[in-house]
This record gives sequence, C-alpha cells and structure tokens, in this order.
Amino acid sequence: MAKFFGNLHLVLSVGFAAALILMFSFHSSVPVTSYSATLWLHVFFGIVWIGLLYYLNFVQVPTMPKIPAEQKGAITGHIAPKVFFFFRYGALLTVITGLVAAAIGGYGHESLTFQGVGKGGLIGVGMWLGLIMAFNVWFIIWPAQKKILGIVEATAEEKAAAAPRALYASRTNLLLSIPMLYCMAGANFA
Repeated sequence: MAKFFGNLHLVLSVGFAAALILMFSFHSSVPVTSYSATLWLHVFFGIVWIGLLYYLNFVQVPTMPKIPAEQKGAITGHIAPKVFFFFRYGALLTVITGLVAAAIGGYGHESLTFQGVGKGGLIGVGMWLGLIMAFNVWFIIWPAQKKILGIVEATAEEKAAAAPRALYASRTNLLLSIPMLYCMAGANFA
C-alpha cells in the first residue's frame, strides 16, 4: 500500500482509469461524447487551479509571516515553485478545455460575445471572469512570484515591489472566483 500511495503518478493513473471505467460502464445511460469528456477535464483542471488559488490565499500567504526566517526557505525553495507550476498550468488547461468544450457545445461564440441570453449569458460572464483570472496568473502573479522566489534575478527593491502586485492579483482572482464559480455552475442549474 505504501508503495502505491507513495507514487503520485500511479495514483493519478489509477484514478483516471477508474473514471474511464465508470464512463464506459454507464455509457448507455450517460453517453460519453467529446463534449462531456472535455467538460470533465475542464472541471478537473479547474479544481486543480482554484484549489491552489484557495490554498495560497487561505493557507500559505497568511501563514508565511508566522514562519521563522530560517524555515521560509523550505517553502520558497521547494513547495512554492511546485505549487505555482500546478497553479499556472491548471489555469492554462482550465481555459483551453473550457474554450474547447464551449466550441464543441456550440455556445462559445455566443457566450464570449454576450449574444446568448439566460444560460448562455451567464456562462459568458463566467468565461470572461476565468479569462481575466488566467491573465492575472500568467502575466501578473507568475512574473512577480519568479522574482519573489528567486527563480529570476531581482534586486531587493524589485522583490519588494513584486510582492504586493502578486498579492493584489491573487486576491482579485479570489474575489472573481466566487462569482465565476456561480456562473459556471448556475448555467447548469436551468
């Protein structure tokens, strides 16, 4: 058991295999289509992305000031770079699978241009909120974090300037994630 659960890639592989078995076991009552498969991946990657957004905002950021200076290197040198890898690629893959699902589902253009009403309009608002959030991840948070974590060279002044920029963009994403999640789920309530 320890060998199995100690291997992240193996656990993920078995989890995906179990999901595929379920998909095809219930295929007669819940057909597996390119749309449903893409939407499933969209939800998976979205959970990775938003889960890490919440981890960063609810746990890591508020806890960092309480960690003794000699122990911060463990977070900034080992944990944070891994968190930000999954965070930014979770964002990217969420956007890609969401746009692909919208295109396959036939509501992408209407939703993104707010031509759809009701359900289509609500999903469009959610899509734009997600796109803004992904922009923040890749073009504000990640460049600032690379300086803060020492992944790229930066002076002490540049690091100090990067910290509030990253925090504000991250808190903006936290704020936007709440209505964005309602839009995504609410569009399916109807």
